[in-house]
Amino acid sequence: MLELWFDFSCPYAYLASQKAPGIARAAGTELVWKPMLLGGVFRGIGAGDGPMSTLGPAKAAHNLRDMHRWAEIFGAPFQMPAAHPMRTVRALRVLLGLPHGLWPRAIPAIYAAYWARAEDITRDDVLSAALQGIASEAELTAAFVGADSDAVKSELAQRTDEAIALGIFGAPGWVIRRANQPPLLIWGQDRIPWVEAALAGWDLESTPPGGARPFGRDVTPFTSPYALEVYFDVASPYAYYALTQLPALARVTGATPIMRPILLGGLFRDIGQADVPLFAFSAAKQRYIASEMRQWRAWFGVPFEMARKFPQRSISAQRLLHVAATEERLPLALAIARAMWAEQRDIEELSTLRAILEETGMPTSYLDRIAEPAIKAALIAEGATAKVRGVFGVPTFVIGDRHLVWGVDRLELVTRFAAGWQS
Repeated sequence: MLELWFDFSCPYAYLASQKAPGIARAAGTELVWKPMLLGGVFRGIGAGDGPMSTLGPAKAAHNLRDMHRWAEIFGAPFQMPAAHPMRTVRALRVLLGLPHGLWPRAIPAIYAAYWARAEDITRDDVLSAALQGIASEAELTAAFVGADSDAVKSELAQRTDEAIALGIFGAPGWVIRRANQPPLLIWGQDRIPWVEAALAGWDLESTPPGGARPFGRDVTPFTSPYALEVYFDVASPYAYYALTQLPALARVTGATPIMRPILLGGLFRDIGQADVPLFAFSAAKQRYIASEMRQWRAWFGVPFEMARKFPQRSISAQRLLHVAATEERLPLALAIARAMWAEQRDIEELSTLRAILEETGMPTSYLDRIAEPAIKAALIAEGATAKVRGVFGVPTFVIGDRHLVWGVDRLELVTRFAAGWQS
């Protein structure tokens, strides 16, 4: 059984709702729609008004572009309502008042009003118009009257509490139910391949059915006319995962990655973000992220173990990468990141960096240069340029000096832009 936990106010849940029926049909399983009050989830897990309320300008701008990009990929009409985020409690309660048999049509209709036509779904007349032809007049009347009942209010609260108990901290939340096994939780519209693999039997932390899924195995290589720049810090686990996939990305696109080492902590301070964002997340999200890091290990088929010493200062390592020749940066960065994220080595120690240089066949004399003013200045300048370009985290890819894509989970978008996509 596949459950989709959602709230009408979440654009990514809207996009997930476009794909959920087809995913369930392809897997031969039942799709169960699970409405919840996302604001109630945020409050229940101690996340305040949710992550969108605290985004910095660069990340907020990127998220908006990201929504439009995924909408285009999914073929879903999309526009950001001026009144977003709207209070959806009324729409959710009206939905709960409708017969469940109408939900597969009613949910897309309400979503379309919000995200395709940018209508105000806090208004009963808008909801009624959206549901015309789906429910009879008697059913609509009963749903709107029932929305004010204690029973419906209680049901929505109970559903929200159930979401919290499952570990849900945002939307969309996919939950796969299996006989005699605990439920599997997957977060995000961008994890549909994981959802499909889980429905085929993947337990999320062992090798997926059919083997690991490193990037590029199903992509026909092409020659990109665009430069591909990669902003990274080896102290980030997601940057490590991206580094493991860069050789395949280079092979697929024909583009040699231009490596841009930055000091992530310095960037965070410059843009007013927490030094270690993970520690600022709710406990529920921290637990999920810890699990997801292991899931990427299984998905890509690469070694990973959460660093027992975390965070680690990477200033020496990042300076060292500026000392290295251009063609040496990727293999050296991968070796340093692997030391931290797969081998439990302390990359703050100069002895560790010296050993890595020896292991990779690079001159240990590089280490003698990391205190040079020019090298220090190069690392600072790279970070300043990253900020100007809108970088707010790593890994960040810049394609053709125009398209900025953040995250190891956005390699598909990087490839599309490298091929000439103009979204």
